[in-house]
Amino acid sequence: MPFKIIRHDITKLKTDAVVNAANVSLIMGGGVCGAIFKAAGADKLREACERLAPIETGEAVITPGFGLPAKYIIHTAGPVYRGGGHNEEALLRSCYRNSLKLAAEYNCESIAFPLISSGIFGYPKAGALKAATDSIRKFLTENEMDVTLAVFDRDSFAVSGELLGAVESYISERCAAKNLLLKRTAEELDSREFSEPAPAVFNVSAVIRPHKKSGLDDLVGNLDEPFSAALLRLIDFSGKKDSEVYTRANVDRRLFSKIRGNPDYRPSKPTALAFAVALELTVEQTGDLLKRAGFALSPSRKFDVIVEYFIINRKFDIYEINEVLFSYDQPLLGG
Repeated sequence: MPFKIIRHDITKLKTDAVVNAANVSLIMGGGVCGAIFKAAGADKLREACERLAPIETGEAVITPGFGLPAKYIIHTAGPVYRGGGHNEEALLRSCYRNSLKLAAEYNCESIAFPLISSGIFGYPKAGALKAATDSIRKFLTENEMDVTLAVFDRDSFAVSGELLGAVESYISERCAAKNLLLKRTAEELDSREFSEPAPAVFNVSAVIRPHKKSGLDDLVGNLDEPFSAALLRLIDFSGKKDSEVYTRANVDRRLFSKIRGNPDYRPSKPTALAFAVALELTVEQTGDLLKRAGFALSPSRKFDVIVEYFIINRKFDIYEINEVLFSYDQPLLGG
């Protein structure tokens, strides 16, 4: 997928470029910077950096990767956080923008970032994450590149507490609703004679939310077609360009070409859901599209309930959805 968040040691990623959260002097520091120097070979990297130093905050320069699996190291100096009133946000966004621009100039197809300035430079993690995702999103609307945000551990990553609280509340509500329906079903079964047929399986989503038909519902529900054909017809119905849809879905152009060219292509569930989000489908419409790929939304799966929360609340920002999924150690949407 074009943009993903992973919990991994950035020095071990096999990408064309990795980004070093550097200081303006480009000398070996602690944290991510120290780890990159050690893994690349401190002496060789120090010599290369000495020829480029110093740099301005927000600027980016490039060196070979030396001992890293990556071909290049892009060094960018993030801002030290001093309360937010010293242009820190603009400088932080410049780090991502200039690093991505430099990677494109060197024909990189993949790049991995740490969460710049969120360590010893003190930038609040939620704000650092927003600056990163906003900058990467803007770049990917006009460029093709696989971008990875690598964080070392859970403490290195922070999503809005208000958003996580709302998602957690929804998960609890769905769990309670599922348990209530299961209890009622069991009670009804106990009250029936054994000779009577068993009741139909409850559709939890349909019980909680009445379904109202629309033109798009009819289009999805009446299509006796596989996933690929149904998706393409939905894209035509939406009036959106293919490129707009697969970009919004966080899906690689090459994968979309496979889907378009192969009527029998069967996507993964995260990919199918990513297209539902990109097309801003309702939960019922999403369920119909998922059936084409052999999947269904389940109230018993945290991954499904989290995505359902965003669809129900008409929040179709796939970056935001993936941040929450990552926080819950769930797969990310896209492909």
